[in-house]
Amino acid sequence: MYWDPLYYLVIIMFFIAMAASNKVKRTYSRYAQVMSSKGITAERAVQMVLNYYGITDVGIERIPGELTDNFNPKTNIISLSEPVAGSTSVAAIGVACHEAGHAAQHATGYLPIKIRNSIVPVCNIGSMLGIPIAIIGVVLQSMQGMFDLGQTLVYVGIIMYAFVFVFQFVTLPTELDASRRALKVIEEQGILEGDERVGAKKVLTAAAMTYVVALATALVNLLRFASIFLGRGRRR
Repeated sequence: MYWDPLYYLVIIMFFIAMAASNKVKRTYSRYAQVMSSKGITAERAVQMVLNYYGITDVGIERIPGELTDNFNPKTNIISLSEPVAGSTSVAAIGVACHEAGHAAQHATGYLPIKIRNSIVPVCNIGSMLGIPIAIIGVVLQSMQGMFDLGQTLVYVGIIMYAFVFVFQFVTLPTELDASRRALKVIEEQGILEGDERVGAKKVLTAAAMTYVVALATALVNLLRFASIFLGRGRRR
């Protein structure tokens, strides 16, 4: 037995991620009770953001679920969950305008979101196959005459899994920028007033922290797996 700080960091990050998720839920619930003084619905606020950026080819639809809001660049549709779309709450408007911010990113050719979308297939493959390939490599390292091949597979597996971290690394600025764009329009178009804007910013900031935690977690997991698999090779 030996003390592995990365192992404990993985556990710590798990609890931090839970805390960040709970923070989002608490903040959203709080400001879901605060209604816009102008009575603007989240759906209408989204249209105002789209109009601000001169976007005319993006549709808006309602979908079931809670906080299932998203923007699909393939269909050019902003989907708003039923509780959000018709709500005039500060929280709903913040979340909905954030998704419109993603639409604005695509319309303006924002580089990080282009990178993120382009690496999604590789990231999906890396998250599913990276560790299994590394494990196969470790097994081969223990076989007569197969060490070099096994070591190669270990490196390939770790590199594939590293794309999970790369994805989170690119996602963070993308999410922050979408919120920035949303808050800019909310203020300039007077969608929310004074303390209402502060509330919307708190909701989006709490949500952004989950992406910060996801990035840190991905890095810790990557270092942990690299330490395990590369360490086995060195101990041969």
